[in-house]
Formats: sequence, C-alpha cells, structure tokens
Amino acid sequence: MTTVGIEEEYLLVDPVTGRLAPHAERVRAAAGLQPFVAGEEIQPEISQAQIEVATPVCATLKEAGGHLLRLRHAVAGAAEKSGYRIMASGTPPFREDTPVPITDQTRYKAMQRQAPQLVAEQTVSGMHVHVGVPSRRMGTEILNRIRVWLPSLTAMAANSPLWEGRDTGFASWRTVVFGRWPVSGIPPRFADVADYEARVRRLLSTGVIDDTGQLYWQIRLSENYPTVEIRCLDVQLRTDDAVMLAGLTRALADTALHEAISGRPPADPAPEMLQVAMWQAARHGLSGDLIDPAGRRRRAGDVVYGLLDHVGPALDAAGDTREVTSLVHRLLQQGTGADKQRQVFVEGGLGAVVEMIVEVGGTP
Repeated sequence: MTTVGIEEEYLLVDPVTGRLAPHAERVRAAAGLQPFVAGEEIQPEISQAQIEVATPVCATLKEAGGHLLRLRHAVAGAAEKSGYRIMASGTPPFREDTPVPITDQTRYKAMQRQAPQLVAEQTVSGMHVHVGVPSRRMGTEILNRIRVWLPSLTAMAANSPLWEGRDTGFASWRTVVFGRWPVSGIPPRFADVADYEARVRRLLSTGVIDDTGQLYWQIRLSENYPTVEIRCLDVQLRTDDAVMLAGLTRALADTALHEAISGRPPADPAPEMLQVAMWQAARHGLSGDLIDPAGRRRRAGDVVYGLLDHVGPALDAAGDTREVTSLVHRLLQQGTGADKQRQVFVEGGLGAVVEMIVEVGGTP
C-alpha cells in the first residue's frame, strides 16, 4: 500500500471585514510554537495573506485525516489569537482594493517582476496530494494514467466560485487562474522518465521558468520527495472531504501502478479533449455534465461512479472503500464547496459566505 501526504493552503482574513489580512508570517510563527506542531508542517506561500500546512507521510487515511485536522486547528487557533481567521476557500470572495504584499523570498520577487498581474491575483488556495512511488520511472507511468481523471477530481473538489465580489459562473475559478502560467494544466503524455526529465530541462533552458517549482502542471513528479503530486484540487471546506479526495487520489495511483506492472498501456486522448474536459469540470463542478476519460459527455454522477468503479479494487486493498464511498455519496447528495458558497451567497451575501467558510473550515 502506498503512502499519502496532504498539503493545504488557507487564506487569512479579517473577521470583521472579510478582507484578506497580510499577516501570515505572524500567524505561522505563532502556530509553529505550539508543542504538537513541527516547524516544517506550517509553511509560507507567495501571498502574505496565505499559509500552507503539510501533513507527515501517512500510511492510512485515518492518520492523514488526524494530522490534517490537528494542523487546521493549530493554524486556526494561532490566527484567532492574532485577531484573524483562516478561510478554506479556493478564492477570496471579496474584491481587494490594493494588491496583497508577496512574501519576501527571492523566487517570489522574481515571479512578480516577470508577471506582476498574475502574482497580484495569485491569492488562490489549493490542496495537493502526494502519493509515494517506488521510482521516478514508475512515477511517470502513474502520471500518464492519472491525467485522464484529473477533470473528474477537479469537478469533485470545486470550491472557488466567487472572485472580486461576484459569482464567476465557474465552480473552480482557481483552476482558470492557475491555467494562465507558462507551464500549467494537464501535462502531456511522456514516453518514459527520460522524456519527462528532458522536457523539464528544455523548459528550464528557455529561462521563462526559473525552477521546477514553476511547473504548474496539475500532476507532476515531486523534486523533493519520492512521490507524484496531484495539484488540481481546490482546498476543501471540510477535512473529511479532503481525506476523501486523498483516498481517491491514492487509489488512482495504486490502480495506475498495477496497470503499468501488468503492461496495460495508458489512454492517450487528444490534448484538446483533455482541455475541454478540464474546462467543463472547472465551469460546472458536479452541477452539470462532465466529459469522461473516454471523451463522452455524461452526467456528473455517472462519471463519479465510473471513477469509483475504476479504483474499486485499490480502495478495497487499502481498506478505504467504506469511508471513501460514503463520503462520495454525501458529496453527490449535498454538493461541492462551490455549491455551498453559491447558496449562501444568494441567501446572505459575501459576508455570510465568509462566515460560513470560517465556521465550517475547522470541522471534520
């Protein structure tokens, strides 16, 4: 059974105005002083109004969920003591009158010089899942097989419908924002790990990106850990939805690994079909039709159940079937984070949305 780790990004907001609060370093330092938090578990992000947490390497979903809830509570408590709140939303609902300052790091300053408007709008928060792999060669095999399922995961994780005080019409506006960087979206199919490494070297040689951290593909090989990193997910309102998505992601990786070992070739749809599938997922979430991995337009629920069928044996092997399937059924019944944000926005406006996100964010 493969290992799993979760990273989450949160926005820091003023509880009275709901506006972004650029005081993440103060909150991060306070959270890191708590006796049950390791320093490397709480990290800065590009915006001074963002903070990131990273769980340890976990063997089970129960372990991952426990660490994630611990870290959410630690950061939320540190923020509250400092007079702020954390918000688990892929985008900030309110329009900001002035750009939020960036974190004082060399690479972030270089990015700001290169693309000032993109950096000014990079106040988006995601969830990343790291799944352990036996080698970079097998990791590349996993990339080639998971990529067709990224739109389905994006739709299930949609939690960023509001931007600058308006409903964008998209369930995951964060996906659109991230798609504007030079290297982004669903990666190509790679012939093998040598092809992956050669393409990365060519991209770096252009000077358009400075380091592998700017490979904003929605799935990539980690340069720091022996993992594949799935990056297409909006941060989740609730920790148990985050755990559900981590379980599905690990099951996809385990299924891909089994297929690679057995010699089954990966699907290789046309790039434009993957692009339209991702656009449709970001646009509608689970509230409209999706494009399935075979390129067919189908009801969102049917695509999600197809995903469950695809990873069923891997979920069984990990002992995750009951937990993951029950949470998937709840998601289909109650809707995504984007659905919840929209409902509250219509009923109570932007302030009510912020209040709801802040209240729900620390619950299981």
